Amino acid sequence: MKAFLSALMFLTRIPVPYISVTDRDWKRSSIHFPFIGLIIGGLLYAEAMVLKQVFSPSVSVFFIILTWIWITGGLHIDGWMDLADGLGSNRSKERMLEIMKDSRVGAMGVIAAICLIGGKFIAAHDLFQENLFFVLIVSPLYARLVLIGAVKLWSYRKEGGLGAGLREAITLPILLFHFVWIAGITYVMLGTKGILLFLSTIVLGSGFTASIYRRLQVLTGDCYGAIVEWCEVTSLFLAIAIWRLFS
Repeated sequence: MKAFLSALMFLTRIPVPYISVTDRDWKRSSIHFPFIGLIIGGLLYAEAMVLKQVFSPSVSVFFIILTWIWITGGLHIDGWMDLADGLGSNRSKERMLEIMKDSRVGAMGVIAAICLIGGKFIAAHDLFQENLFFVLIVSPLYARLVLIGAVKLWSYRKEGGLGAGLREAITLPILLFHFVWIAGITYVMLGTKGILLFLSTIVLGSGFTASIYRRLQVLTGDCYGAIVEWCEVTSLFLAIAIWRLFS
């Protein structure tokens, strides 16, 4: 339970009772990341069900995007912006990593954030129009599954650092367990189209992770945040495309 609450505190701003977290609890928190994604998605879905009774789709989506940002404290968006600044500099690997560590945000980071938030707004708005509210549940869920896969399967920058510690508890059976139950809940909610959405998100998320690793030869905390944001926004666009192509 402490490991779960540790994951909840790390990935969200959802209030939780104060707990004393050990190093073991922290390392084991990573195996709960997909469950945290499900909680985030469930809250977004519940909010959408309430807002659609009162507001237009545009206003409803505006509030949902605000909640989406608030609930994570902008943690992943910060990583998205830092990665954009680093990769956008087109410098050496070492220099890109230095730029990503800089607390200041450059032009590429700002542009990337605008595109990301705008993309989420536009895609979520279309999903509202198509009555595909359930995608709000699975989008954060898929992103955290790809995240723990990236933590496990790709090298972290610092041995013994944040990512290295989280990696220890994630085993291949745990990854398979999460894959199976997420595929199951996807099929129950969204049918075969949902499975296509699930697999497509994993493929594009893995490809994005591989492209980052190819440029940097390592992953960092900023990379993890960017992976989450990439998977969330691409899953929304993929859902629109899949339902229109196969309806």
